[in-house]
Amino acid sequence: MDCQDMQNTENQREYSRVDALIPLEYKLIDPQQRQYLHSRVAGEIILAEFKSLPDPDDQVIAQWLKTINTKLNSIIRMLTMHHQGFDQLPMKRVNISGGGISFSPDTPYSQGDIIEFKLTLTMQYPLSLYLYGEVVEPSKNNPDYDTSVQFIAIDDFIRDEVIRFVFEKEREILREKRK
Repeated sequence: MDCQDMQNTENQREYSRVDALIPLEYKLIDPQQRQYLHSRVAGEIILAEFKSLPDPDDQVIAQWLKTINTKLNSIIRMLTMHHQGFDQLPMKRVNISGGGISFSPDTPYSQGDIIEFKLTLTMQYPLSLYLYGEVVEPSKNNPDYDTSVQFIAIDDFIRDEVIRFVFEKEREILREKRK
């Protein structure tokens, strides 16, 4: 492998990235808490408390109940977002992928710092998340995003939702370019 091939391999990223303007708040987390961190969907604890009922034999009633359940979950999600302050988050410009996020914080962070992100991804339905990341590059030479963070304590479901958001944003950008 020659030098050019090595450079190309190093520059490849595992996940697609996109610039976006999202509701976002962040704070420094004590590194001693790292083992207790777990990225999560806001309100998932509330929804997890309800047990699924068996489907009724009548398929029309089953479909009605499924529709009602979906609407109730949406209402619970919106109330949770409001209760936990997601509707008051300031809009911030970020560069996001399934692997991490780059942004310009109000205060500088150091390599290795652990940050909690409270954010909402707007897709077909808004999804409010608590994500955690470790600062891997505190002062990039990019004036728009001077801090790069790699997500930690994230499960596949949440990573897939972030990736879905990135792809939806990329589709929006392509649609705008075609106009």
